[in-house]
Amino acid sequence: MALIWDAPLTAATARELEARLGGARLSAALLDREPRNLLLFFREATLVFRLHPERGDVALLEATDPPGEARSLRARLREIHAPPDERLILFQLQPPGGAAEPEGIAVELMTNQWNAVWIAVGSGRIRRLLWPRELEERSLAPGEVYRPPEPSARRGIEKPMDEEEWTELLTSAPPEGRRRALLRGVAFTSSLNAATLLGVAARPGAGDAEAHEALRRGYRLWRRLRALSLGEGEAEPRILHTAKRLQPYPLSLPGVEDEPRPTLLDAFEGAISGGGGTTPEAAVVPSELAGRLERALERARRRTERLRGELTEAPDPEPLRRTGDLILARYREVPRGEERTVLEGFEGEPVTVELDPALTPQANADRYYEEAARVQRARKRLPGLIEEAEEKVRSLEGLAERARRGQASPGEIQDALPEERRRRKGRKDAGPRLPYRRYRSSGGLEIRVGRGAAANEDLTFHHSRPDDVWMHARQAPGAHVILRWDDEGNPPARDLAEAAVLAALNSDARHAATVPVDWTRRKYVRSPRGSPPGSVVPERVQTVFVEPDPALPNGPTVGSESPS
Repeated sequence: MALIWDAPLTAATARELEARLGGARLSAALLDREPRNLLLFFREATLVFRLHPERGDVALLEATDPPGEARSLRARLREIHAPPDERLILFQLQPPGGAAEPEGIAVELMTNQWNAVWIAVGSGRIRRLLWPRELEERSLAPGEVYRPPEPSARRGIEKPMDEEEWTELLTSAPPEGRRRALLRGVAFTSSLNAATLLGVAARPGAGDAEAHEALRRGYRLWRRLRALSLGEGEAEPRILHTAKRLQPYPLSLPGVEDEPRPTLLDAFEGAISGGGGTTPEAAVVPSELAGRLERALERARRRTERLRGELTEAPDPEPLRRTGDLILARYREVPRGEERTVLEGFEGEPVTVELDPALTPQANADRYYEEAARVQRARKRLPGLIEEAEEKVRSLEGLAERARRGQASPGEIQDALPEERRRRKGRKDAGPRLPYRRYRSSGGLEIRVGRGAAANEDLTFHHSRPDDVWMHARQAPGAHVILRWDDEGNPPARDLAEAAVLAALNSDARHAATVPVDWTRRKYVRSPRGSPPGSVVPERVQTVFVEPDPALPNGPTVGSESPS
């Protein structure tokens, strides 16, 4: 449950932060909007305000390296203070040398409308903020002049109320109305301390003498709260054990169970750890980076499930081989141009055999042998792939859990997400981009698809082997495709067809019902002298006809991979 801020807690927190951070050097800041976290990366420490309505806490952590999402700064902290009887902490920053305009930060802590506003001091305009809002009395948006909340007009700020004034104000209201009179009329009071300040005086039926004695005790406590809030008294940090929450507070409240803490920041830490939930250290990981980690974990889980499904559904290769054997054994009985036939099995039983009508009996037998070999390769490699995928899931789950506990740094998470890191830094930092995208066929063969004309030429002549299979959609502009293959015979028909589908999909013929795709060994492809990039002449060409199904590259038989 969220913590509660009142004026005494705000003032005492501001003074403690001023004592700990006054003069500190600010190197970066992050206003993380989704979780509403303000992080100030000083060289001496990292300050975290978690301003989501479900949190509302502050922590001073060890100095940490700012993540890439943070805004780099060079400024020195001049002052931290809280206006009297306000739930507002103001930070004043001074750039080195006075060349740049001074800046300020306003941390608003009213009810659960917590916010952090970055302000240009000279113009008073808002530069950035956690929570843009359009209110009736003020506009909180970048470029608008910052107007703080209306200052408090309650009694007791400029000069203290005397006991007679205190008693008269509260006894003029009936017992059930005294809490309202206190909170509306007396500075430094709040829902946290009202019950203690009033005592039995707020109970209907209490005797006059008993009520006056309770108000006398309450007045003495109020003078302590006022002195503390105005910097005229010392804090005695506590964790209050209220009915709803563990609550940090700068003083003990008679009648409320509490435990002392050496500092108010320690009281915040104890209240946070005792209340459960994520720790402030977790806020150092930006929400955008944490989201990428969660998405990577979800992808890893889906990949693991997909591989398990492939292994479960992978057929036994032996019946496929026996069908190939049967076709060859009954060679003369296999009709041409038929989609299926019934042959006598080796045990005399009838066996229905599916055929490709465009192929000879020998080629149909080869098709079954190739499918059996493909299935056997898949069954052999899938357990290892599943083990690797499961290990990846375990690693990412552990990293995500440590991130939630604040035990993983942004750099560690970025290292676990190399593709995301390259995308964030841009191509300049990521090194030269490969001229192709990589896929994997259902038989485990690598397929490389060129990224454009210049990349096509680079792929064909610098990122392939002489015996690899080169492919291109016939008479249509499109990508060069390389199927990695160095055996003497042709690659399996299914892998060849999947590579051809990618060639069709990455060509101008992608919308045709059927696309002819030429293929040959890469060593039979040449680039004529003086021809434009990507223009080649293939020889010893064969052609395969495919349907450019867009679902294929994302399905279980062909999976996209990043360069390694």
